[in-house]
Amino acid sequence: MDNVDLQVLRAVDAWLSAGRRVVLGTITRTWGSAPRPVGSLVGLRDDGLIAGSVSGGCIEDDLVAKLREGGLRLQSPELLRYGVGAEAAQRFGLPCGGTLELMLEPVHAGSQVPELLARLEQGERVQRELDLLSGSVQLLAPQHDADVLVLGERTLTTHHGPRWRLLVIGAGQMTQYLAQMALALDYEVLVCDPRTEYDFQLPGVKLTREMPDDVVQSFSPDGHSAIVALTHDPKLDDLALMEALRSPAFYVGAIGSRVNQSKRRQRLAEHFGLQPAELARLHGPVGLAIGARTPPEIALSILAEMTAQRYGSSPRLGEAGCAV
Repeated sequence: MDNVDLQVLRAVDAWLSAGRRVVLGTITRTWGSAPRPVGSLVGLRDDGLIAGSVSGGCIEDDLVAKLREGGLRLQSPELLRYGVGAEAAQRFGLPCGGTLELMLEPVHAGSQVPELLARLEQGERVQRELDLLSGSVQLLAPQHDADVLVLGERTLTTHHGPRWRLLVIGAGQMTQYLAQMALALDYEVLVCDPRTEYDFQLPGVKLTREMPDDVVQSFSPDGHSAIVALTHDPKLDDLALMEALRSPAFYVGAIGSRVNQSKRRQRLAEHFGLQPAELARLHGPVGLAIGARTPPEIALSILAEMTAQRYGSSPRLGEAGCAV
């Protein structure tokens, strides 16, 4: 789940603790274009206060109107559909002909919102099953890695927790910015640096002192994983890249100038036997060419390139202000 939806759950938890009535909405289906993806959340408090969003604002306005008219005094989950036809689509801020389906559930102790938040704070992925008749909830370990929402006749199954993972080699200053920004973009972040003189502390981020190649192997990269090498030390970066470029990771990047990247590719080919197709996967110089110079700017350029890679976009690639 993304950071916006995590904030929704936190708001819902706080409202419940204060004794307020709360309704939680989950997008279960869309047709055509939609402002927010399936699984997105919105929270409504009994006085009309909203957390999160499912549209540009028009659907939220309609939900508040229904709430104030007493139409959301739900005893059990209820499915609403918005945007059927051009007139309704225009009214609710959806593209002409677009449709959005929203499951509304009254939140109570059986909804297990505090329990869900506690597990998410531990970095867990959680499968939440909502019984559509009773409104009760079960929290389970996911049965697969896919972030799939399933709406059946009796249950709504959603997945919560980090959908993407980032392994950063090196615990320098730039890693602080990269890790912070990655957390906001729904990444589970692991930092690896065997050099004990480099201290690293950031809530929500794990640090390991093992050797980078061992960490990449234990990390078990998949198609939702990114690996970025930031040490400038070939003894550390090259070992990690050797394993990363042979993995299914969707993104592998390394800091360094074009000259150093050329030398790195040569080393990886000559000493570690990487093939041209594997070397072609390396994003180096790392990051988009946005004129970045400072560590936070370079971190931004790296995450921008990772985001483009995730969505199959092809922006102009280039050197993220690194001259070494």
